[in-house]
Amino acid sequence: MREIKRKRLRARGWKVGSAKDFLGLTDQEAAYIELKLRLAASLLECRRRRHLTQMDLARFLRSSQSRIAKMERGDPSVSLDLLVRSLLALGTSARQLSRVISTRSPAPAA
Repeated sequence: MREIKRKRLRARGWKVGSAKDFLGLTDQEAAYIELKLRLAASLLECRRRRHLTQMDLARFLRSSQSRIAKMERGDPSVSLDLLVRSLLALGTSARQLSRVISTRSPAPAA
């Protein structure tokens, strides 16, 4: 969130914090969620870069379109294993995967 907006909200009596603070997550829980969201975003980007629809990807992975949608959203029912296997099936190299895993997510803009 931009500092100007943060100051305006605080001036109006709002409390400003992170999702981690709001949900009371541990550092490990927050890191797990960030990792899952980075992998999900990478899957979406990879699919789009290859000009595939969710249905195309579902057929390729022998899954369903709704499962692909959940994977790309980082749904809690989707495992890290499934995200990683899907990225590898799409040709993501180990080096590319390690970059996704090791990159810190930027703070979301509000």
